[in-house]
Amino acid sequence: MTTSPQPPTEPTDPAGHTGHSHSGSGQSAGHSHSHGHGPAAPVSKHLRKVIAAVLIPFAAAVFIGMAVLWPGGAPAHERTGVGFDRQTQQGMVVSIEHVDCKSVNASQVPPTGDTSTPEGREAQAAQTGECKKATVKVTTGPDQGRTFVEIVQPGAPRQLTNGQGVVVAYAPDAPRDLQYSVIDVDRKFPMALLAGIFAVAVVVVGRLRGLFALIALVISFGVLTLFILPAILQGSNPLVVAVIGASAIMLIGLYMCHGLTARTSVAVLGTLVSLLLIGLLGSVFIDWAFLSGNTDDNTGLIHGLYPDIDMSGLLLAGVIIGSLGVLDDVTITQTSAVWELHQADPSMGLRGLYRAAMRIGRDHIASVVNTLVLAYAGAALPLLLLFSIANSSMGSVATSELVAVEIVRTLVGSIGLVASVPVTTALAALVVSADRPGTPGTGAASEPVRSGRGRRRKR
Repeated sequence: MTTSPQPPTEPTDPAGHTGHSHSGSGQSAGHSHSHGHGPAAPVSKHLRKVIAAVLIPFAAAVFIGMAVLWPGGAPAHERTGVGFDRQTQQGMVVSIEHVDCKSVNASQVPPTGDTSTPEGREAQAAQTGECKKATVKVTTGPDQGRTFVEIVQPGAPRQLTNGQGVVVAYAPDAPRDLQYSVIDVDRKFPMALLAGIFAVAVVVVGRLRGLFALIALVISFGVLTLFILPAILQGSNPLVVAVIGASAIMLIGLYMCHGLTARTSVAVLGTLVSLLLIGLLGSVFIDWAFLSGNTDDNTGLIHGLYPDIDMSGLLLAGVIIGSLGVLDDVTITQTSAVWELHQADPSMGLRGLYRAAMRIGRDHIASVVNTLVLAYAGAALPLLLLFSIANSSMGSVATSELVAVEIVRTLVGSIGLVASVPVTTALAALVVSADRPGTPGTGAASEPVRSGRGRRRKR
């Protein structure tokens, strides 16, 4: 029994991404997140026209929508001095003095002797413990060089040290001695160092493809901060803004990282269908469960500053944007699996390709769903611990709006991810199986040597 000869390896297109690795035709099609691209299985000219006829109008509509809704910056407002809505400057601790807490907390209510409550324990510590008297110098802004005193209680979660950089809040309406206060520590250097290590690791391992991925990440962050957030603050519909912004991020990120090929276009179509499903399900269940989206101090502050913002729409926008990153991974993996399976066995039909790729997809579904649930549980661990301390039942915890918001977010996103696997696999299998020898515009796609001029067709 003879096997079908493999399609010839094509040289890298100078106009394309040279970062695509060209794996051999016998490469394993097992489940992998590396998304290494070998030479893509060729598709017919007719199929390329069909894909272009769908994606070009979609891309044009996305970028026209961005131009129409472009906000031109966040609207100005008068600062409230609450939460993140405060004037801040940089500062530095120039000296630390250990003092008796009673001498600096003389105006506070003396302890009642009842240490069974948190208030009683804090009051006792404020009168009997050893406090820190930190002198802080403002290092930026119009009051640069000005110093003020910050008292650090012994039970405070943030303890200051000499020479430490801090973030200070400025309250212009307060008495002069109380205008500045420490609200956080300066973490710029460790955060910048960690980001640098991440960028170097991505480029060293991913090489040119890793560099493109970093550029796409920067562009995605730019779309989020320059378009999505200001447009919502300007009063545009959060759902419309999120769909347009997420679509722009998807188009730029996928094509920049994986090349302008039919394989990437199929992943874009699969991602788009899944995003539409997530948007529909999210809208239905957010309304059905009466989720307002106003669940904590930050959302309450947003609603207070901008009462016209639809907070439930903002919640739905977050669901769509949050699902996009994992969707890209799933759809690219599935299209790559179908292409590699087709290259390994060009005689495999539509059903065979779909079934083989779905075996890979089921593994992906299991790992992704578990990842999403554990990611939420890890992020919400303090909240879940608080409910556990209160001896609340699992039912009351799950149905409280604070937790129900995250459950709906996670489950709706997971349903979209699960649906993206069969949808993207079916689209990819349909595209590659339609490319048969003798199809107009393809020639003998599976023959290693072509008659006539022997020119290799572009994929």
